[in-house]
Parts: sequence; C-alpha cells; structure tokens
Amino acid sequence: MKKRVYSGIRATGRLHLGNYLGAVKGMLALQDEYDCIFSVVDSHTITVPYDPKTLKQSVREIILDYLAAGLDPKKCHLEIQSMVPQHIELSYYLATIYPVSRLEDLPTYKDKKAQYPKYVNMGLLYYPVLMAADVLLYKGELVPVGIDQEPHLEVMREIARKFNGMFGQTFPEPQRFKTEGEYVPSLAGGGKMSKSVEGSYITLTDDLETIRKRLAAAPTDSGQIGGELPKEGGVANLFKLLKLLKLDVEYKKFEQDYRDKKIRYTELKEVLAKAIYEELQPFQEKRKIFKEDPKLVDDIIDEGNRKCLQMADRTMGEVKKKMGLI
Repeated sequence: MKKRVYSGIRATGRLHLGNYLGAVKGMLALQDEYDCIFSVVDSHTITVPYDPKTLKQSVREIILDYLAAGLDPKKCHLEIQSMVPQHIELSYYLATIYPVSRLEDLPTYKDKKAQYPKYVNMGLLYYPVLMAADVLLYKGELVPVGIDQEPHLEVMREIARKFNGMFGQTFPEPQRFKTEGEYVPSLAGGGKMSKSVEGSYITLTDDLETIRKRLAAAPTDSGQIGGELPKEGGVANLFKLLKLLKLDVEYKKFEQDYRDKKIRYTELKEVLAKAIYEELQPFQEKRKIFKEDPKLVDDIIDEGNRKCLQMADRTMGEVKKKMGLI
C-alpha cells in the first residue's frame, strides 16, 4: 500500500508564493506516488482573531488555489476539516492522555500568546492536539511541513506512542516530509514569507505590476559592499528567491556583480518579477476556469468530504473500541 500523506492549510487569507513554492507545489508532486489527503483546516483558523463573515469564502479561495495548483481529485482526497467532525472527536480522546504542561511549553504556543495577548484561548493551547488528530485520524505517515513545525510533529509522535502503549498498536508515528521549497524567504528582509506579515509576501493572483511593486519595497543595500553574499537579510532573500525559481544563470551573474560592487538591484528585481509572474500565469489561468464553474467545485468538495468521512469513521470505530467506549 502507498504511504499516506496529510497536509492542511489554514484559511487565514489567500495563498502566497511561499505557500505555493514551499508547500502546495511540493505536496502536489506527491499525489502520484503517495495516498494524499489535502485539507483546509478551518477549525484551526478560529484559534486566532478572524472574521466569521468571510471565513466561508476564505475556505473556498484556498480550495480554488489547491485545484489551480494541480490537485487532482482523482488521485488524492480533498476535505474541509470542519465538515469531518471526527477531527474534533478524536482530538478530545487524544487530549485525555496528554499532559497540559507539555503543551504550555511549546514555542509556537508562546509565540501566539505574545502575538495575540488579548486572544489567548483554550483552542490555541489545544492546537497541537487537534493537529495530531488531523493526521492520526487518517493514519498519516508523512507530513510535508517546514522545520519550524517539528515541535508539533513530535507532539503527534508522543501522542501516537502513548495511545499505542495504552490501548494497543493503532497509529503510525508521523514523520516530516521535506519539500524542495520548504522555506521561502520574506520580502520584508527577515524570516519566511507569511500571510500575517504585511509586505513579506506575493499572492498567487498578483499581476506583473503588483509583483513589481511588492519586490520594489524589498530592502537591499547600497550595492557597493562586495565580497561574499550575505547569509541573511533582504539581499540574501532576493538571491534565495533566484535559486528557488531555478534562475541559475541569473544567480551567477548577479552574484558576480555583487562581488564586483556593480550590482543593480532594480535589474535583479525585474528579473525576479518576470520569473515569478511566468511561474504563476498557468496557475492563474487554471484558477479562473474553476472559479467560473462553481458546481464542479462544489461536487469536488462534496465527494472529497464524503470519502474522508468514510476513512474517519473506520478509524474512530477502532479507537472507541480500543478505549472501551463501544
């Protein structure tokens, strides 16, 4: 049997280039080789401030992005997390065997508390348990996420081991699946591209002029420093984007220009803008086709949820029986 891959994206806004190069493109390359489940994890979305009036549309936009990027419903499964209630059910059962103190120590929980000091809720603390349930519900073995998610994956493995030890072998211990573009740098100069950091990203539906404007705002230096390329910061991130987009010839040219203290960042950014737009054009054209056929999209969603419900039912039957609930 094929190994099962599970991946989910929160409905916190439109997908950006970082999601596409760092997650979606890598995930979709797996659908021919693995048994894949792609989810829009809307139950996770509501752990931070959000607008209930736009959540449903945000979920829809992510699904359109998935389909436009190449998700093939004939090869993999698509679900909306809240439409498969077994995610929440399993997360509660798993929460009964996992210590609160461990969750409180997670760096991601501490970061979110600092980011939203007036919105610290039980769901935020519970987030890694629900994330574990998302993957274990389908007995996922591989999870294509960045290295920053490794603490959450360790929680999954700990929960799987604890459950297996208490109730008998049930769950695999999920492993991180490294994708080629798992870390896409921010345009703002530090860290990775993020929907929550304004000025750090390019959305998948941006036109060429918008991409140019976003890149124009990316920080650089005087161009007169020379020597080795910097390892971090705005200039380093521009060169990382050249590499991610496989612009090897251009990378070597601009690298030499940098060493010779004659680099022109306007030229580099124009090369990047055109390459990014060319990368996104097929996606944008395909997305338009799906957006203009809402019934087709509805049918894909319904069928995906139906199949995922069937798989979830099987797992929950096994879990409840082993826990003595049925």
